[in-house]
Amino acid sequence: MLNQIILVGRLTRDITVNKSENGVKVCTISLAIPRSFKNSEGTYDTDFIDCVAFDSIAENTREYCSKGDIVGVKGRVQSRVIESDDKKETVMEIICEKITFLSSKKPEETE
Repeated sequence: MLNQIILVGRLTRDITVNKSENGVKVCTISLAIPRSFKNSEGTYDTDFIDCVAFDSIAENTREYCSKGDIVGVKGRVQSRVIESDDKKETVMEIICEKITFLSSKKPEETE
């Protein structure tokens, strides 16, 4: 079996790193990825995909990247269940295993 995804897109906002309840550094980045084909109106649609990064990957991305930079993300798709008010909702997330800085201020990649 294989669960791997590779995305290349522009960051839609500046990055903030938070700490989880158990002390792990975490950030959510949003990538804008234009589709490679035009829609029926003759324009290119854009997909906005959220990705979650932890620890040093989160810190390095915050330090060296900002809104508008192009990054490559290698990761996996993960599902988790969120329970609230007697409702269960399954959320799909992209978990970053590696981020490559394609147009940013400093180093080229972080693991």
